[in-house]
Amino acid sequence: MNGALKTPAEVVLLRAGEGVQHVEAPVATAPYQAQMLLMSEAEGEMTAMRAWFRDGTVTHWHSHPRGQLLVALSGAGRACCEGGTVIALAPGDALWFPPGNRHWHGAAEGSDFSYISVQQVEDGAYVRWMEPVGQAKNEEPPR
Repeated sequence: MNGALKTPAEVVLLRAGEGVQHVEAPVATAPYQAQMLLMSEAEGEMTAMRAWFRDGTVTHWHSHPRGQLLVALSGAGRACCEGGTVIALAPGDALWFPPGNRHWHGAAEGSDFSYISVQQVEDGAYVRWMEPVGQAKNEEPPR
């Protein structure tokens, strides 16, 4: 990304399937698909993405400086905050992660899962990636 991108100043239609990318970055247990709906590096602006995770795929631990809203679209999902229990997600569920909250989310075993996430930019970033789930001391991998 070059410079501080800003959210559009005019109405923009992004059709389902447009701009979907195959993501192989080391931020999940397997590759996944993502469609950026809003992208910015400007302070306080929103970013949003639609993501598709295959059966059992989950993100690494991460946090968002201004929090994250995750809305389940299809399939069975799961999420967990540090020190918490795994939360089951069904289509239509909305889950809020507060600013700085360390968490992971993704597809439940036996199901694909899709969601939309919305998060705000702070200091040029909207996410802070950490280690894979199961690598912290005394931590069990998700099931």
